[in-house]
Amino acid sequence: MSTEKIEEELAHLARAIEDLHEMVVDQGARMDVLERRVAMLLERAAVAEAQNTGGVVIGDERPPHY
Repeated sequence: MSTEKIEEELAHLARAIEDLHEMVVDQGARMDVLERRVAMLLERAAVAEAQNTGGVVIGDERPPHY
């Protein structure tokens, strides 16, 4: 393989790594948002259940009318 071909291939690989890095960073940020939303929803469900007005079923719990 010629030096030019190796340099060209290296440049393509470096760009691919940069693109993948950006994707991983973006996915990490999205996961952070989703984790905060899930925590907020779980907190709301717990409050609603504590107030006994929510009617929210979490996990494998059966509704009270069963």
